[in-house]
Amino acid sequence: MRSVSVAIPVLDGGSRFRAVLEALAAQGGPGYELVICDSGSSDGSDRAAAAAGARVIRIDRSQFGHGRTRNLLMEECTGDVVVFLTQDAVPAGRTWLRSMLAAFDLAPDVALACGPYLPIPGASVATSRELLEMFAGMSGPAGTPVVYRADDVPRPLQPSAATFHTDANGALLRSAWTTTPFRDVAYAEDQLLAIDLLRAGHARAFVPAAAVVHSHDYPFGERFRRLFDEFRALHEVYGLRTSAAPRAVLGTIRRQTADDRAWSRAHGASRGATDRATLASFVHHTERAAASVAGTRADRLPPSVRRRCSRDGIAGVAPLNLDA
Repeated sequence: MRSVSVAIPVLDGGSRFRAVLEALAAQGGPGYELVICDSGSSDGSDRAAAAAGARVIRIDRSQFGHGRTRNLLMEECTGDVVVFLTQDAVPAGRTWLRSMLAAFDLAPDVALACGPYLPIPGASVATSRELLEMFAGMSGPAGTPVVYRADDVPRPLQPSAATFHTDANGALLRSAWTTTPFRDVAYAEDQLLAIDLLRAGHARAFVPAAAVVHSHDYPFGERFRRLFDEFRALHEVYGLRTSAAPRAVLGTIRRQTADDRAWSRAHGASRGATDRATLASFVHHTERAAASVAGTRADRLPPSVRRRCSRDGIAGVAPLNLDA
């Protein structure tokens, strides 16, 4: 029987983090230790975690890094399997943990696993459709798990179901991490970990039953900056450059907006609600298109522009040339 840790980095998690703690307390199945890394919360998140039985590690906010902090959590946890959540990813049911851990029984070489996100109640049509369709496309027949190995990774390297992984809802074998830790990068440490583990001969699993409720609808402007960072990371990891041709960009916006409208009507929205969702989707996809063009060309922008475009104020860009 493998021992289990659940690890969560936290900064001012608020009510969503408390919902995460409640959902974890309700889990059936194996026992686990809960380890929290708090980087300077002022809202009592660290105290709430301690009250829930967690061991709380405290670091200065300046010490946080997506890969660096997860390596610290791996060092502090004692479990053979470490299951990662983010502070706003709420396990969707009482069997979430059991379902995630079952991934490591699918095949002896599985070292990494993740599950899907479900949109939070009231999420926009654009966000809801994107998440539900994306994760449905990763699932096996009738929602069964899927195991990926190095042979499933596209050549040349590009974003794919095989290399997708998320630290917002994922699990990692300690024995694999000891030789293949997280990279200390600004973004996409989770997808880099998946690529590195696959190339090291391990397998990864996608587990549809291990879902969390987790989505974001950022306000205008902030959404662009968040997407800019995400697309810059895709360029750094995969060398991705999305098309900047006006016809292609406008076609994508038009097609995605039309698909959102059809999805809204198919899910019973009224004509008025569908019209409002369509306008919101048009804005969403226009902002996304602009962020994709700029983010995947971040290496061509001056550092001062990159800093202003970035939600986290990141001025650098560091292509990894993983196909070299």
